Amino acid sequence: MLRDLPLAGVVVVELSDSASAPFSGRILAALGAEVWKIERPAGDSARGWGPSKWKGSGAAYHALNRGKRTICLDIKDRDQLATLHRLIAEHADVFIHNLRPGSSAGYGLDADSLRVTKPELVYCEVGAFGHAGPMNTLPGYDPLMQAFSGIMSITGEEEQAPVRAGVSIVDFGTGMWAVIGILSALYRRQIKHCGATVNSSLLETAIAWMSVGIANFSADGEEGGRHGSGVAFIVPHRAYAAADGHLIVSAANDALFAKLCAAIDHPEWAGDDRFATNAGRLKNRVEIDRLIGERLSTDTRAAWQARLQAAGIPVAPIQTTAEVVGHEQTRALGIIETPPDDEIGLVGLPLSFDGKRPPPLHAAREIGADNDQLERLLKVPQ
Repeated sequence: MLRDLPLAGVVVVELSDSASAPFSGRILAALGAEVWKIERPAGDSARGWGPSKWKGSGAAYHALNRGKRTICLDIKDRDQLATLHRLIAEHADVFIHNLRPGSSAGYGLDADSLRVTKPELVYCEVGAFGHAGPMNTLPGYDPLMQAFSGIMSITGEEEQAPVRAGVSIVDFGTGMWAVIGILSALYRRQIKHCGATVNSSLLETAIAWMSVGIANFSADGEEGGRHGSGVAFIVPHRAYAAADGHLIVSAANDALFAKLCAAIDHPEWAGDDRFATNAGRLKNRVEIDRLIGERLSTDTRAAWQARLQAAGIPVAPIQTTAEVVGHEQTRALGIIETPPDDEIGLVGLPLSFDGKRPPPLHAAREIGADNDQLERLLKVPQ
């Protein structure tokens, strides 16, 4: 099966730590690339993350690093740095790193230096604040970028403290953008036989996630504000409390709103001048949300889900992690996989090719587990 994957034969060297760049390597490995992950002697920071651990490392590390060869090299050591340079020069199609901004040149790991011996190298730098501008040398993490980009200013309840998204949307998004850039560069290399430098950053990703909010601000100068589970530009499009939990109801246009009103036994709301159009509902958000909420509180999530789905209304219960993992739809997709040599369930690639998802890869390895393979590889005459 691996021979059939799109990136079979592509070699990636990943000098990375934490989440964004490792996620890029994780995607490329699932697409069939041979990924050599380089860790410093202390190991990737994610190995120490908690609270959940597996085989001595944070569960997060396993989620982000399965399917890779794992090499331990101290790039501050001249000989070990030379080994890394040989690996890149002799075998790599792609080099990914998220070194501290501005530090790569000191190790000869900047794009210009590496292309002296490897002109067709696809070089990807995953940064924090981006490769240009007055803040480009500053380090950064996901929460900083959710704050700096404005994401947190529109996340949370009105008149309450802003909050970050509960998952690292900026880290993972940056990893995805890096992969999109790498794949584009590999495609161009096939045609023009030239390398490329791909820059991806946390801040640029976070700003990209603000595309609609920035467009709205550009149009009328209005800030989006915080609307809890809702959004600034559609009503109703949020969570409501049922008798036994919450569910999201989305009537994203006037026709769906009329169907919703009929389904919850209040067809007259669709003819009310305050609510008949989305513009009116935006002005009267508090009142229509109150009315819908009162009605939905009278029955269970399951009852409302069945009723609204039958009427063609987009609806979903707010599930716990346990509910998601155990749900028949999740199981049918087969996206939560158990690697053949491990017992921990991890999320697979959210892509299928010809109806088949790329198979589970081997589990994340211990620090330096593949150093002996690297030694054998570099002994082979080129």
